[in-house]
Amino acid sequence: MTQIPLSLLELVRVTETGGPRRALLDARAIATHVEALGFQRLWVAEHHNMQGIASAATSVVLAHIAEGTSRLRIGAGGIMLPNHAPYIIAEQFGTLAQLHPGRIDLALGRAPGTDQATLRAIRQHPGASARFPQDVVELMGYFAPEDGTPRIRAVPAPGTEVAFFILGSSHFGAMLAAELGLPYGFASHFAPDYLHEALHLYRAHFKATAARPAPHAVVGVNVVCAETEAEARRLFTTQQQSFTGIFRNARGLSQPPIDDIESFWTPRERAQVMGMLRCHVVGSPEQVRAGLQALVAQTQADELMLVTDIYDFEARCRSLTLTAEAWR
Repeated sequence: MTQIPLSLLELVRVTETGGPRRALLDARAIATHVEALGFQRLWVAEHHNMQGIASAATSVVLAHIAEGTSRLRIGAGGIMLPNHAPYIIAEQFGTLAQLHPGRIDLALGRAPGTDQATLRAIRQHPGASARFPQDVVELMGYFAPEDGTPRIRAVPAPGTEVAFFILGSSHFGAMLAAELGLPYGFASHFAPDYLHEALHLYRAHFKATAARPAPHAVVGVNVVCAETEAEARRLFTTQQQSFTGIFRNARGLSQPPIDDIESFWTPRERAQVMGMLRCHVVGSPEQVRAGLQALVAQTQADELMLVTDIYDFEARCRSLTLTAEAWR
């Protein structure tokens, strides 16, 4: 059976033993690694005021990562468009597309990617999220080829090839992606509740275009693979600790794995965290292969977007290698 493509959402995690520079260098090295493994694309996401994530200046990070690769598609997964003027994003991603033609993705979300206080610092206007569909259309328009008509141009975007996606974790994004005939990425790696409903709506209402004659669904999944299930589950505790910090209002740096996660969290925190991380596949190569196959069978995904949030760089590389080998 031909397997669907694997891609990677790179979190650019800052660890307690490293720093933002180390996280950025590691992100580029991970991109080189997954390119050699045959991954389809690597995305980074826009987050602000998060001590443990170094991808706030998303387009700058993508330029850095793209320079370390030659074939891998590189993109934002995503840009939180209400935080920005569409014109500025067109300039930034048009520049990336000029530097790395045929390799740039732009996935768009309407969530803030931060807290309310930081939104005020960003100067996001009230009601910006409500304009998301119109802003997406405006942004895409800046990439149209030159036709000689008088208009504002987001130089150097016109005529460049950028692949657009809509991101979401609810019905809204699914319906917008369907209406615009765009690929759709569901954030099941942290918000799995409406996964199946959203995919059904997306496919049922998809409007084909010449550029996209059929729907394309990207499904997020947390994956940790190691030689043994016990080691994989130990490595997974880094991500479990991180999500526990969300409920404790104590977001911080990425923490090393621990031997006994049950002594770290309360039963209520466990239920909350594992509800968010419900879409996960953790185990040996055989278990990971079976788990991913089951997810594809359940969702009919066209592509899997992996999140492999492991503290140690070498262990993360090893996990990605084992996953890729198991998936072939």
